[in-house]
Amino acid sequence: MNSLSSICEQEVIARAAASIGAEANIGKLLQNAGKLRPHDMERVLHLQQKEGLRFGEAAQKLGLVSEDDIRQALSQQFDYPCIPADEADLSPELTVATAPYGKEAEALRSARSELLLRWFKDGRKALAIGSARANEGASYLAANLAVLFAQMGRRVLLVDANLRQPRQLGMFNLGKGMGLSDVLAERVPSLQVHSVKAFPTLSVLPAGSLPPNPAELLARPAFGALLSRMEADYDIILVDTAPSQLGADFQLVAARVGGMLIATRRNVGRVAPLAELKDKIALTGAEVVGAVVLG
Repeated sequence: MNSLSSICEQEVIARAAASIGAEANIGKLLQNAGKLRPHDMERVLHLQQKEGLRFGEAAQKLGLVSEDDIRQALSQQFDYPCIPADEADLSPELTVATAPYGKEAEALRSARSELLLRWFKDGRKALAIGSARANEGASYLAANLAVLFAQMGRRVLLVDANLRQPRQLGMFNLGKGMGLSDVLAERVPSLQVHSVKAFPTLSVLPAGSLPPNPAELLARPAFGALLSRMEADYDIILVDTAPSQLGADFQLVAARVGGMLIATRRNVGRVAPLAELKDKIALTGAEVVGAVVLG
C-alpha cells in the first residue's frame, strides 16, 4: 500500500508531467505554424530552464514570437477556434473571431452567458435578434453571438431572415446563393445552408433572393415548419431580422421564435423607437429577452 507521502509525490509528478506536456505542445504548435524553427526551440528550452519561465514566456523574451502567436497556439491547444485578423477571410465586424481577447469580445461573451442562463437553459433553441433602426447592430450582434456559441462546440445555425437588407453572407464572405426566401417561395427543394470553414459547428442560412413580398413569405406556415425542422438538427438557432423601421417582418419572426433580443448602439439608439419596438414585440406574444448596447 502506498503511503500518504508517496501518493502526494505521485500527484506532484503527474501535475509536472502534464505541465511539461502542455509546454511541449505549445512549442510544437508554434513550430507547425512556422513561428519557430528547430534551433529556436533549443534556445527557448535553454532560457526556460535557466530562468524558470513558461515556454511561451521564454519564446517571447527572446523575441521569437508575439503575444498573438502564443494566444493562437493556445486557442488550438484548447480547441477554441479563432483567426488572426491578418489571416481572416471574414468581415472585421466578426470581432469575437478576429480579435477574441479584446474588451468588445469580452462584453459579447457576457451577453452569451446571460442568454444561456435566461433563455436557452429551459430547452429553448431559437432566438430572434432585431433592432429599431438599420444602423443599430442587429446583424453584427447575431453574427458574433453565432461564432461565440460555435466556439463552445454547440451546433449553431445563423438564419438571415432580414429579407430586405441581408448582411450575413457578406460578413462571413460566403459569396452569393439561394437561401431562406427561395425555400419559402418553393424555388428550391431543400435548405441552402453554408458551412463556415473556420468554425466547424457553425452554419449560415442566407436570406437568398431579395423578394418583393418579404412579410408575406415570413407569414407562411412553411416558415414555422422550417424552424421546427431546423431545431431537430441544431443546438442553437439565431435569426437575424429586419429593423422595425423597414416593416413588420420582425414581428412575424418574433411570433414564430418566441423571443427576441434587441440590439442598439450607444449614442445612436433613441428611447422612443426602442420603447415602440418593445411594445410591438409584446403584441406578438413573444418575450423581449433583453437588450445589448453596442459601442
